[in-house]
Amino acid sequence: MLSYIAAVISGLALLIWSADKFVEGAAAMAHLLGVSMMIIGITIVGFGTSAPEIVVSIVAVLEGTPGIAIGNALGSNIANIGLILGVTAILVPIPVATRLFKTEYPLLLLATAVLAWSLYDLELDVVDGFALMGLLILSLAHLIREHRRHPAAYVEEEHENEEMVHDMKMPAALGWLLLGLVLLVGGSKLLVWGASGFARSLGVSELIIGLTIVALGTSLPELAASIASLKKGKPDLAIGNVIGSNLFNSLAVVGLPALLTTFSIEAAARTRDLSIVIGLTLILVLMSRFPGTIPRYLTRGKGIFLLVAFVIYQLYLYYQAAVG
Repeated sequence: MLSYIAAVISGLALLIWSADKFVEGAAAMAHLLGVSMMIIGITIVGFGTSAPEIVVSIVAVLEGTPGIAIGNALGSNIANIGLILGVTAILVPIPVATRLFKTEYPLLLLATAVLAWSLYDLELDVVDGFALMGLLILSLAHLIREHRRHPAAYVEEEHENEEMVHDMKMPAALGWLLLGLVLLVGGSKLLVWGASGFARSLGVSELIIGLTIVALGTSLPELAASIASLKKGKPDLAIGNVIGSNLFNSLAVVGLPALLTTFSIEAAARTRDLSIVIGLTLILVLMSRFPGTIPRYLTRGKGIFLLVAFVIYQLYLYYQAAVG
């Protein structure tokens, strides 16, 4: 039991550190090759915040533990909205940019709908993988087009990305990219081994472990990004980070493993956890829209609601694990 716990903790720590270095190296190398900061922010940085979830899910599916993979994807989406946005809004009310309703929110709702369609038959295969990854590519292309059409609306994100890559040389960038990738895989294998062993020793499903320990752990980069945005006096970046991460979680974290192999999921993932993802996503959009006064905010009251919903959901999972 202790070896499994140590593996989970060590794997999570390695994942978080290596994901950060992987993103820094990839972003710096792209910048040195002449790629615009806009494309770096949408693709590399966006991918990087979900890199722990993506690699963990691929490793979990290939090692025969798909419950961890699906629990990781759905649980991370739930944690991002309920825990991360909830806590952030409680600390500082989050302004909601009007552009979110024209671009990011519609894409997130569409991604959630396609995810629900893919999980409906409780099996993921190459068709589902192509559908999810195809939508991801189209979504990224649409976001890049919107950035080009309205560059002033994304100036804060551009500045954040420039701070990341301004002084790194090509050898260092390539070194961090490769080292980060190797350690991402190593940390993921360690985490999956510890989480699956921990689940077996407790007699609970791997789905529950994926929804709780693994999902919370792999969501730490998003939490760190939100805290950093508060320290810099830019709480509005938090909601953009969460929407981007959930977009990648819904499409890439589920889609990439489905391209590699066909696997089944537990019925509870569809009836219980997917329903929570859909519900929280709709609630977030409605909270952002109403009241209609401009500027709109995710207020402290709304943050408390999201956090309480997340806590109730976690308690329900622990209850099911205890009685099941």
